[in-house]
Amino acid sequence: MKNQLLLELLKKKTLSIPLFLYQLKDKMKIEGEEFIFFMYLYNEGEKFLFDPKAITRDLGVDLGAIMSYISSLSEKDLISVIVEKNDKNIREEYISLESFYNKLSIWIKDEIEGNTDNNSGTDTDIYSFIEKEFGRTISPSEYQVIQAWLGDDISEELVKEAVTEAVLNGVSSIRYIDKILYEWKKKNIKTKEDVSKERERFRNRKDSSSVEVFEYDWLDDDED
Repeated sequence: MKNQLLLELLKKKTLSIPLFLYQLKDKMKIEGEEFIFFMYLYNEGEKFLFDPKAITRDLGVDLGAIMSYISSLSEKDLISVIVEKNDKNIREEYISLESFYNKLSIWIKDEIEGNTDNNSGTDTDIYSFIEKEFGRTISPSEYQVIQAWLGDDISEELVKEAVTEAVLNGVSSIRYIDKILYEWKKKNIKTKEDVSKERERFRNRKDSSSVEVFEYDWLDDDED
């Protein structure tokens, strides 16, 4: 794979490389062109139809190079090629990144536990807090959503308030918490004190029979 072609892909924004994945490339034991190739697969999704011709067209490399990278990534247990029947009962090959996400969840957990050990005098980090409130381990996709909140200048304090709000409403869902944070952002609620004031204003409304409920589409909730 030619470096110039890779640079052109990046310039065209065909590939998106999350910072946290770049920081994990040593754990993944991949670098350089192989890392870029894996990012191409990552951008395609967790599971997708294996189309060598499309990959050849997108990356400008021959089939031999593609199969070499596929073999290497499979040996490192980052991807797998699986065969399934489609709606027409025809066998098709798919590339799955499930093994990568399983590894990612372990790396994230190790990092969280390591950070907790190194900061034993501080409050529980936001990820452990959510896992405790939910009573389960958060998934890699949920981890990414939480990272997006923090990257959008939403404080851990406010996230914890939203988690508490969701749990009190009987909902253990990152998507539901995202809706709460979205509504609070529209109201310029940024701190725990702002949340308390909003709750107080709500209690003081004349129509005491009304109840504020965040809209939630249960049928559209595809989280684990």
